[in-house]
Amino acid sequence: MNQSNNNEPSPITVKKIACIGAGYVGGPTCSVIAYKCPQIQVTIVDVNPDRINQWNSDSLPIFEPGLEEIILKCRGKNLFFDTDIDKAIKEADLIFVSVNTPTKQSGIGSGYAADLSYVELCTRRIATVAATSKIVVEKSTVPCRTAESMRKILESNSKPNLNITFDILSNPEFLAEGTAIKDLLNPDRVLIGSLGTPSGKRAQAALVDVYANWVPREKCVTTGLWSSELTKLVIIMNESQKRRFTTKVVKELFNTIRGKKITVLGFAFKKDTGDTRCSASITLIKQFREEGAQISIYDPKVKENQYWLDLVNPQVPGDDQAARKQITICKSAEEACHGASGIVIATEWDEFKSLDWKKIYETVDKPATIFDGRLILDQKALKSIGFKVFVIGKGEELK
Repeated sequence: MNQSNNNEPSPITVKKIACIGAGYVGGPTCSVIAYKCPQIQVTIVDVNPDRINQWNSDSLPIFEPGLEEIILKCRGKNLFFDTDIDKAIKEADLIFVSVNTPTKQSGIGSGYAADLSYVELCTRRIATVAATSKIVVEKSTVPCRTAESMRKILESNSKPNLNITFDILSNPEFLAEGTAIKDLLNPDRVLIGSLGTPSGKRAQAALVDVYANWVPREKCVTTGLWSSELTKLVIIMNESQKRRFTTKVVKELFNTIRGKKITVLGFAFKKDTGDTRCSASITLIKQFREEGAQISIYDPKVKENQYWLDLVNPQVPGDDQAARKQITICKSAEEACHGASGIVIATEWDEFKSLDWKKIYETVDKPATIFDGRLILDQKALKSIGFKVFVIGKGEELK
């Protein structure tokens, strides 16, 4: 045997994985890992007991095609959902950090910058609780160089006298809502970033070994830590485009929507999912509220409590009550459209294409106006019924 190999540290074998954050990234990702790696114990933890109870029930907190089947096969075997975060941290060899990164509601960056409070709290908790060395994987949808902040926290809290160290990896999310399970089972690539240190490379290799249980190794792309994060930033939400859309609605409804009913069809980020992260509807509805509108919403998959989590600002006293006075959650598109001054198509659900628009036309205020933000409706057919139709990106009504 080559003498130099005797001095090399042995490869890291991951036997237990913890995922902090049982949301749209952590839940599906780590469920698929458990499904494809029966030899690894996977525990998904969250501070929200209601969410964990849902994961342990027959009514999962999120909808993704194929997810329920995987949960039923693995839950209670090598896949567990729990609220005991400290226990999961202590037992895990590798920890995914997949906590919420909402938009800041106040202060510098309000309205567009990510609030990394949960990421920082989670990282500090790992540093405090860990009794053995850990691989920590940044998995949330977070801004560039967040892993650097996590690394600084972990390094400053390392315990070399106890032989406890931390290696930070970046493993960006490339999931498309509605096809998340398909994407996880057959990814185009898996990107894993690490520091260029020997320990960083070992940690990177350990995560590659996990994915290699079902992903061809040539699809596991290893990069530097910051290159990995930069690659994730290929999609940036255009907030100014949303503001222009709201302005268009107000302008076409005679320069005011105060007291008028505006219907928003669709609240999920895209069709075939209940995921509302980065949904354009959230921004639009908040802007409609600022204009004094009464808003009715319908989405076939989003659960009712999710609307209020996304639309109520907890930092504004009384906003929950105020929001419920302005916003109505409806059980059908027809109910949502009844009496509307304007109808906004915000998610490209197929069912919106086949609605009885002639019947809806009879129930709305005139002139009946539709704003198709997803380019899914037959504008000529709607115009023949009597609707005024405005299409995103066009400066005037379709002729």
